[in-house]
Amino acid sequence: MNFARFAFTDGVKKLQEKYGSRPAYARMENMLADKEGITEAEQMFIESRDSFYMSSIGENGYPYIQHRGGPAGFIKVIDSHTLGVVDFRGNKQYISVGNVMAHPQVSLFLMDYPHKTRLKIYADARIVELADNPELFDLIDPSEYKHTAERMLIFDVKAFDWNCPQHITPRYTVEEIKEAFAPQNEYVLKLEYEIARLKKQLEEK
Repeated sequence: MNFARFAFTDGVKKLQEKYGSRPAYARMENMLADKEGITEAEQMFIESRDSFYMSSIGENGYPYIQHRGGPAGFIKVIDSHTLGVVDFRGNKQYISVGNVMAHPQVSLFLMDYPHKTRLKIYADARIVELADNPELFDLIDPSEYKHTAERMLIFDVKAFDWNCPQHITPRYTVEEIKEAFAPQNEYVLKLEYEIARLKKQLEEK
Protein backbone atom coordinates (compact mmCIF):
# COMPACT_ATOMS: atom_id res chain seq x y z
CA MET A 1 0.00 0.00 0.00
CA ASN A 2 1.84 3.08 -1.27
CA PHE A 3 -0.70 5.89 -1.46
CA ALA A 4 1.52 8.16 -3.55
CA ARG A 5 2.10 5.57 -6.24
CA PHE A 6 -1.59 4.69 -6.22
CA ALA A 7 -2.84 8.28 -6.42
CA PHE A 8 -0.23 9.84 -8.71
CA THR A 9 -1.48 8.77 -12.13
CA ASP A 10 0.18 9.95 -15.35
CA GLY A 11 -2.19 12.91 -15.59
CA VAL A 12 -1.47 13.90 -12.00
CA LYS A 13 2.28 13.66 -12.57
CA LYS A 14 2.05 15.91 -15.62
CA LEU A 15 0.34 18.58 -13.52
CA GLN A 16 2.96 18.20 -10.80
CA GLU A 17 5.66 18.71 -13.43
CA LYS A 18 3.86 21.76 -14.83
CA TYR A 19 3.59 23.44 -11.42
CA GLY A 20 7.01 22.42 -10.10
CA SER A 21 6.08 19.94 -7.37
CA ARG A 22 6.99 16.74 -9.20
CA PRO A 23 10.61 16.41 -7.92
CA ALA A 24 9.47 16.56 -4.29
CA TYR A 25 6.62 14.09 -4.84
CA ALA A 26 8.87 11.76 -6.82
CA ARG A 27 11.16 11.59 -3.80
CA MET A 28 8.14 10.97 -1.60
CA GLU A 29 7.05 8.03 -3.75
CA ASN A 30 10.49 6.48 -3.49
CA MET A 31 10.92 7.20 0.22
CA LEU A 32 7.54 5.94 1.36
CA ALA A 33 7.69 2.29 2.29
CA ASP A 34 4.87 0.08 1.13
CA LYS A 35 2.48 -0.21 4.07
CA GLU A 36 1.51 -3.71 5.13
CA GLY A 37 -1.99 -2.56 5.93
CA ILE A 38 -4.01 -0.76 8.57
CA THR A 39 -2.02 -0.39 11.77
CA GLU A 40 -3.18 0.08 15.35
CA ALA A 41 -2.97 3.88 14.92
CA GLU A 42 -5.34 3.86 11.96
CA GLN A 43 -7.65 1.37 13.66
CA MET A 44 -7.98 3.53 16.76
CA PHE A 45 -8.75 6.57 14.60
CA ILE A 46 -11.21 4.77 12.32
CA GLU A 47 -13.14 3.08 15.13
CA SER A 48 -13.57 6.33 17.04
CA ARG A 49 -15.26 8.13 14.13
CA ASP A 50 -19.00 8.84 14.08
CA SER A 51 -19.10 9.70 10.37
CA PHE A 52 -17.23 9.58 7.09
CA TYR A 53 -17.56 10.78 3.52
CA MET A 54 -17.68 8.33 0.62
CA SER A 55 -17.19 9.15 -3.04
CA SER A 56 -18.53 6.66 -5.58
CA ILE A 57 -18.82 6.65 -9.37
CA GLY A 58 -22.19 6.51 -11.12
CA GLU A 59 -23.06 4.74 -14.35
CA ASN A 60 -23.16 8.20 -15.93
CA GLY A 61 -19.46 8.62 -15.11
CA TYR A 62 -20.06 11.34 -12.51
CA PRO A 63 -18.87 11.04 -8.91
CA TYR A 64 -21.27 11.22 -5.99
CA ILE A 65 -20.27 12.12 -2.44
CA GLN A 66 -22.28 10.87 0.50
CA HIS A 67 -22.00 11.59 4.20
CA ARG A 68 -22.52 8.52 6.34
CA GLY A 69 -23.03 8.80 10.07
CA GLY A 70 -23.71 6.64 13.09
CA PRO A 71 -22.53 6.08 16.63
CA ALA A 72 -18.83 6.41 17.37
CA GLY A 73 -17.27 3.09 16.38
CA PHE A 74 -19.81 2.12 13.72
CA ILE A 75 -16.97 1.79 11.21
CA LYS A 76 -15.28 -1.51 11.99
CA VAL A 77 -11.78 -2.66 11.10
CA ILE A 78 -12.32 -6.30 10.17
CA ASP A 79 -8.65 -6.95 9.44
CA SER A 80 -5.59 -5.00 8.27
CA HIS A 81 -6.99 -4.66 4.75
CA THR A 82 -10.75 -4.59 5.31
CA LEU A 83 -13.32 -2.18 6.78
CA GLY A 84 -17.03 -2.74 7.18
CA VAL A 85 -20.19 -0.81 7.99
CA VAL A 86 -23.84 -1.73 8.27
CA ASP A 87 -25.87 0.14 5.67
CA PHE A 88 -28.66 1.84 7.63
CA ARG A 89 -32.02 2.46 6.02
CA GLY A 90 -32.26 6.10 4.93
CA ASN A 91 -34.18 7.97 2.26
CA LYS A 92 -34.18 4.95 -0.08
CA GLN A 93 -32.48 6.73 -2.97
CA TYR A 94 -29.74 4.06 -3.07
CA ILE A 95 -27.38 6.22 -5.13
CA SER A 96 -24.18 5.05 -3.44
CA VAL A 97 -25.29 1.41 -3.37
CA GLY A 98 -26.26 1.55 -7.04
CA ASN A 99 -22.96 3.18 -7.91
CA VAL A 100 -20.98 0.51 -6.06
CA MET A 101 -22.81 -2.21 -7.94
CA ALA A 102 -21.62 -0.64 -11.22
CA HIS A 103 -18.21 0.64 -10.10
CA PRO A 104 -16.72 -0.78 -6.89
CA GLN A 105 -13.97 1.86 -6.69
CA VAL A 106 -14.60 4.34 -3.87
CA SER A 107 -12.71 6.93 -1.87
CA LEU A 108 -13.29 7.53 1.84
CA PHE A 109 -12.51 10.62 3.93
CA LEU A 110 -12.54 10.27 7.71
CA MET A 111 -12.39 13.55 9.61
CA ASP A 112 -11.43 14.59 13.12
CA TYR A 113 -12.27 18.28 13.05
CA PRO A 114 -11.23 19.22 16.62
CA HIS A 115 -7.71 17.87 16.02
CA LYS A 116 -7.55 18.93 12.34
CA THR A 117 -6.82 15.37 11.26
CA ARG A 118 -8.09 13.39 8.28
CA LEU A 119 -7.45 9.94 6.89
CA LYS A 120 -8.01 9.32 3.18
CA ILE A 121 -8.60 5.82 1.84
CA TYR A 122 -8.88 4.22 -1.59
CA ALA A 123 -10.93 1.02 -1.54
CA ASP A 124 -13.01 -1.40 -3.56
CA ALA A 125 -16.49 -1.63 -2.06
CA ARG A 126 -18.75 -4.66 -2.15
CA ILE A 127 -22.24 -5.31 -0.90
CA VAL A 128 -22.93 -8.24 1.42
CA GLU A 129 -26.53 -9.10 2.15
CA LEU A 130 -27.40 -9.64 5.82
CA ALA A 131 -28.58 -13.21 5.32
CA ASP A 132 -25.44 -14.16 3.40
CA ASN A 133 -23.06 -13.63 6.33
CA PRO A 134 -24.84 -13.35 9.72
CA GLU A 135 -21.53 -13.82 11.59
CA LEU A 136 -20.08 -10.74 9.89
CA PHE A 137 -23.25 -8.80 10.66
CA ASP A 138 -22.97 -9.70 14.34
CA LEU A 139 -19.37 -8.47 14.28
CA ILE A 140 -20.00 -5.03 12.78
CA ASP A 141 -23.60 -4.20 13.73
CA PRO A 142 -23.87 -1.33 16.27
CA SER A 143 -26.70 -3.12 18.09
CA GLU A 144 -27.17 -0.42 20.76
CA TYR A 145 -27.83 2.21 18.10
CA LYS A 146 -31.41 2.66 16.87
CA HIS A 147 -31.41 1.73 13.18
CA THR A 148 -32.79 -0.60 10.53
CA ALA A 149 -30.07 -2.58 8.78
CA GLU A 150 -30.52 -3.21 5.06
CA ARG A 151 -27.16 -4.65 4.02
CA MET A 152 -23.45 -4.42 4.73
CA LEU A 153 -20.82 -2.42 2.88
CA ILE A 154 -17.36 -3.96 2.96
CA PHE A 155 -14.31 -1.99 1.87
CA ASP A 156 -11.21 -3.74 0.59
CA VAL A 157 -8.54 -1.12 1.28
CA LYS A 158 -6.10 -0.45 -1.58
CA ALA A 159 -4.18 2.50 -0.16
CA PHE A 160 -4.46 5.09 2.60
CA ASP A 161 -2.62 8.10 3.94
CA TRP A 162 -2.93 10.84 6.52
CA ASN A 163 -3.73 14.23 5.01
CA CYS A 164 -2.19 17.58 5.87
CA PRO A 165 -4.13 19.66 8.48
CA GLN A 166 -3.87 22.90 6.49
CA HIS A 167 -7.18 24.71 5.95
CA ILE A 168 -9.19 22.39 8.23
CA THR A 169 -11.44 24.52 10.44
CA PRO A 170 -11.89 22.92 13.88
CA ARG A 171 -15.53 22.00 14.62
CA TYR A 172 -17.00 20.43 17.73
CA THR A 173 -20.02 18.27 18.49
CA VAL A 174 -22.47 19.20 21.24
CA GLU A 175 -21.04 16.40 23.38
CA GLU A 176 -17.47 17.66 22.90
CA ILE A 177 -18.51 21.20 23.85
CA LYS A 178 -20.29 19.94 26.97
CA GLU A 179 -17.23 17.94 27.96
CA ALA A 180 -14.91 20.91 27.40
CA PHE A 181 -17.08 23.24 29.50
CA ALA A 182 -17.87 20.70 32.25
CA PRO A 183 -15.13 21.90 34.66
CA GLN A 184 -16.14 25.54 34.12
CA ASN A 185 -19.83 24.77 34.66
CA GLU A 186 -18.99 22.85 37.81
CA TYR A 187 -16.93 25.81 39.07
CA VAL A 188 -19.81 28.22 38.37
CA LEU A 189 -22.24 25.99 40.27
CA LYS A 190 -19.88 25.99 43.26
CA LEU A 191 -19.66 29.80 43.14
CA GLU A 192 -23.44 30.12 42.94
CA TYR A 193 -23.81 27.78 45.91
CA GLU A 194 -21.26 29.81 47.89
CA ILE A 195 -22.98 33.11 47.01
CA ALA A 196 -26.35 31.70 48.08
CA ARG A 197 -24.80 30.48 51.36
CA LEU A 198 -23.22 33.87 52.11
CA LYS A 199 -26.48 35.70 51.29
CA LYS A 200 -28.32 33.48 53.72
CA GLN A 201 -25.78 34.19 56.44
CA LEU A 202 -26.14 37.95 55.88
CA GLU A 203 -29.93 37.74 56.01
CA GLU A 204 -29.78 35.83 59.31
CA LYS A 205 -27.64 38.51 60.97
